Amino acid sequence: MTLQERIGAFVALGRRIDQLSDAEFEELAFRAENNNNWFTSDHVKLALRGLVIMLDEEKMKSWISRYDLSEVKKPKSIGVMMAGNIPAVGFHDLMMVLVSGHMAHVKLSSADQVLIKWLVRELVEIAPDFAKQVVFEEMLKAKDAYIATGSDNSARYFNYYFGKYPSVIRKNRTSVAVLDGSETAEDYVELAKDVFQYFGLGCRSVSKLYVRDEAQVNDFLTAIEGYNFVFSHHKYLNNYEYNKSIYLINGDAHLDNGFLLCKQSEELVSPVAVLYFETFDDVEKLKELLENQSEKIQCIVSKGAWYPLSVGFGEAQQPAVDDYADHVDTMAFLQELR
Repeated sequence: MTLQERIGAFVALGRRIDQLSDAEFEELAFRAENNNNWFTSDHVKLALRGLVIMLDEEKMKSWISRYDLSEVKKPKSIGVMMAGNIPAVGFHDLMMVLVSGHMAHVKLSSADQVLIKWLVRELVEIAPDFAKQVVFEEMLKAKDAYIATGSDNSARYFNYYFGKYPSVIRKNRTSVAVLDGSETAEDYVELAKDVFQYFGLGCRSVSKLYVRDEAQVNDFLTAIEGYNFVFSHHKYLNNYEYNKSIYLINGDAHLDNGFLLCKQSEELVSPVAVLYFETFDDVEKLKELLENQSEKIQCIVSKGAWYPLSVGFGEAQQPAVDDYADHVDTMAFLQELR
């Protein structure tokens, strides 16, 4: 397949996803949630909508034009160790490998067994030649290179086994929001998308607020009352009740609107159903603080994207095709292997 044919196949996949009938989507979403209860129908729909936006023809052509991808004479075998924290999160890595012309040897997460396989089946229907380029495996041994995504603990394992090969190994990351005090109730509702989408389980999920004063946190909790529907999810509810009981037993100061706990902390990554916050006085000092923690931060959000290199409220879970995880250009890595 030529590069143009590979890009065309993924663009066609985006159209196929966009044209799913209600019955087709409901059946797919049911199977995904049956495999992983965190993958609700709404979140599967959100993830698939994100793929439709990402696979837009003009965006794909603009993105790929930045790379020199001459035809591959000897494709490399790329082991792809996928995460499963949010629906179809491993699709981007799979697409990078296939568009670059290499072979994808995929180890699926047990938490996301349905969506990736469905996407590959649909892609192969569009472009049958891809059937020879995707292999699902339980053990990724003796590959030419590796792309592995996981926790800080699993990254040590990946480094031990894959470190001697060309590799991209990702660790835990999270996202934060910076509030300057000018936010309205409507802004807070948008910010809530970044907090609650995927139940806060993604690296682009906001797990911490940087605020001018604690009153802003109270205002936020009041404004997002409409998000109390998360309380109906049993796993989210269990996390909320567990963390609340710990804070009460330990006498830890915290804020609570009945479905989200907010706690002052210097840590970045909060548990499910908890949002950390920290106050700041000086923007320049905050920039220095966040720069020192840049290896742990995937995305920063702010009202109207006023903070440097941030995105606007409500946009954290809408990554473009070139929003690479851990800010490592996966396609450039694969291009070098050629």
